[in-house]
Amino acid sequence: MFRQSVRRFATTTARRAVAPAAAHPPTPRSIAISKAQGISRGLTEAIGNTPLIRLNKLSDQTKCEVLGKAEFMNPGGSIKDRAAHYVVLDAEERGLLKPGGTVVEGTAGNTGIGLAHVCRSKGYKLVIYMPNTQSQGKIDLLRLLGAEVYPVPAVAFENPENYNHQARRHAERLTSGQGKGAAVWTNQFDNTANRRAHVETTGPEIWEQTAGKVDAFTCATGTAGTLAGITAYLKQVSEGRVKSFLADPRDRSCTRQLKDRSGSSITEGIGQGRITDNLAPEMESGSLDGSLNISDEKSIEMVYRCLDEEGLYLGASSALNVVAAKEVAEKMGPGHTVVTVLCDGAYRYADRLFSRKWLESKNLLGAIPKHLEKYIVLP
Repeated sequence: MFRQSVRRFATTTARRAVAPAAAHPPTPRSIAISKAQGISRGLTEAIGNTPLIRLNKLSDQTKCEVLGKAEFMNPGGSIKDRAAHYVVLDAEERGLLKPGGTVVEGTAGNTGIGLAHVCRSKGYKLVIYMPNTQSQGKIDLLRLLGAEVYPVPAVAFENPENYNHQARRHAERLTSGQGKGAAVWTNQFDNTANRRAHVETTGPEIWEQTAGKVDAFTCATGTAGTLAGITAYLKQVSEGRVKSFLADPRDRSCTRQLKDRSGSSITEGIGQGRITDNLAPEMESGSLDGSLNISDEKSIEMVYRCLDEEGLYLGASSALNVVAAKEVAEKMGPGHTVVTVLCDGAYRYADRLFSRKWLESKNLLGAIPKHLEKYIVLP
C-alpha cells in the first residue's frame, strides 16, 4: 500500500514537472507575419517577401534610414533565387522547357544555387558552367544539390570559351539531339526575365515596406537584373523621384558605359564589364543617377563591421552594397531613406573572408580595424 502511494506521488510529481506552461496569446506582429506568409505551394512561392533590416549604426551615423533587403533569407540563400525562378518560369511560358528537361546556365555561383533549388523542386536536370576562380564551397554545394558542374578557365566575354558561351553550346547540343523543350540556356545576363523578377517582386516589396518613403536605391551589378529591375519599378512608381546609383568594385562610371575592365576585386559575381540586355533600358533612358567606386578595403572592413555592429554575417558583395548605401546617405544628407540589398551571407566565403592567410595574400589585413581582428579565426 505504501509502495503504491509512493509510486502515485512520484508519477504525479513527474507529470507536474513536465506540464507545459500556460500558452501566451500571439502578438499582433506574429499574426501579421503568419497571415502574410501563409502556406507556400512549393519552394518557388517561398522566394521573396524578405524583410528590410535597419542598419542601426550606419543609420545613426548618417542620420538617415539605411535599410538592407535581407535576401540571404531566400530558400537558396541569396537574391539570385528570384532570377532563377523567373528565368525558368519564362522558359516554361514560352514552351522552351518541357517536363524532365534540362536547364543550362553560366553562373559565378549564386544563380546556379538558386537554379539548383528551383530545378529540383520542378523536376528539371541542371547543368552549370562557371569560372574556375569561384569558391570551392559554391562548386561543392551545386553538386550536392544535384547539378552537373563544369568549372572552366575564366576568360573575357568576347572569348568563345567564356563560360556563358560554353553553356549556350551545351544547351544547343541537347536541343539538336532531342528536340525543342529538351533543354534551355537560361542566359541570366541577357535574359530580361531576370530584370522582370525585380520589377514584379523586389521593387514593389521595397516600395510597400517603406510606405513609399524610399529616397534612393543602390547596389552592385553582375547581370544587372537587380539594379535594373528595382530602378525601373521605383522610378516609375515614384514618378522619377527615387534616385538610383550603381556601385562597383572597380573605378568605372556610367558615362564610360561599364566597358572598362581594368583592375580586379575580391567580390564574386559582380563587376560585369559590359552592358547586358537587362541593364540596357536604364542606360538608354538615363535612369541611373550616378555610380560609386567601392574599394576592396572598404568592402572587407564592412564585412567585419556588420558582423560586430549589426550581428549580420554578410558576404563581400553584400558588404560592398552596404558601403555604397552609407555613401549615398552621406551624399544625400540627413533625413533620407536609402535601400540596398544584402545579397547573401558569408557562409560560402568564410574560408576566405575570415582567413588570416587569405587576407594577407590580398593585402587586406590592414583594412580591418584592430578591435575587429578577433573575428579572424581561420589560419
